[in-house]
Amino acid sequence: MESSSSHDRISALSQPAHHDLPFSRPSTPGLHPPQIGFCGLGAMGYLMARNLANHRTSHPQGSTPLLIYNRTKAKSEKLLAELGQDKISIADSPEQLARECDVIITSLASDEAVKSTYAQFRSGLNEVKHDKSKIFVETSTCYPTVAGELDELISGFPHTHLITCPVFGPPAAAEKAQLILVMAGDYRSKKDVAYLLVPSIGRKVIDLGGNLEKAPTLKLIGNSLILGFMEVMAESITAGEKSGIGAPAVLGLITDMFPAPPLLNYSTKMTHDTFDGRVGFSIDGGLKDASHIRRLASEHNAAMPVIDIAHQNMRTARAIHENQKVENCAQYDVLDWSALVAGPRVAAGLDGLNSGKHLKVEREE
Repeated sequence: MESSSSHDRISALSQPAHHDLPFSRPSTPGLHPPQIGFCGLGAMGYLMARNLANHRTSHPQGSTPLLIYNRTKAKSEKLLAELGQDKISIADSPEQLARECDVIITSLASDEAVKSTYAQFRSGLNEVKHDKSKIFVETSTCYPTVAGELDELISGFPHTHLITCPVFGPPAAAEKAQLILVMAGDYRSKKDVAYLLVPSIGRKVIDLGGNLEKAPTLKLIGNSLILGFMEVMAESITAGEKSGIGAPAVLGLITDMFPAPPLLNYSTKMTHDTFDGRVGFSIDGGLKDASHIRRLASEHNAAMPVIDIAHQNMRTARAIHENQKVENCAQYDVLDWSALVAGPRVAAGLDGLNSGKHLKVEREE
């Protein structure tokens, strides 16, 4: 049996129960707060780690600095410089995180990066005593079967648990700690982690039970909704331009009738060609997610033709962008996935990424 004291350490930063959590408050914390590690400081991970570090040190119980690791060390050094040594400490490797931390959170760009990192975690786990709880929290967007592969890597170690915990929300939501977290895995571990991460990085947890594949499955379904909305808006905005209505008028209609933040965000980007993937979601990430969604649909005999079209349009946008890079005329180093509007535009005889080249609507008085 696992001792309650090891879980109590992880419960040390429990938050008030009024937040949107599907779990009761964890047991009374022990004397020492948990050591938390964070691996992966990309567009989302950097903001999540920063919020977590700031939130932990604001509590009267005190806390150890957040131990962070990123493959490119410059990002770790940037966060350290921003927050200081009382909030951030830099690890030399993923193995160090596995050895020294009670909770290890990962936010990585691809399935391959996740599996490679967890293999390193396993190496680190081979070097420590397993007399207390360790919880690995995987927040990346992966194909559901990856969860089983990760669990096989670490679940053989005593008191070691994996939670799948993908997040919903763009970087702007991550910056404001307004993400929605979807959790699956060991119940007690989920409860402890939920009270660590809400409200420090998110505003709500959706609990999907013990099957680790359920959380990444819902993440892909959720992303299919976002991608489907984007595709329909891209087609409608393009039709507005071609019919003489104008993209701003279509944007105004979306704003009035469908004022959901994701729809407003992406329709605004499409209307004004603000396709900077460094402050949004990269088109490579979008293509990865679309490929996962199409695979999931195929395996379950579920037709998702809108996603097929969106995938094709993102490929069109990426091809145009790569050609612009060759010609040294690309406006952005990284393209946002909302640039999929390039597909409908090109099909309509318009410039894919520069609406400034389109004929403008002159309103009649």
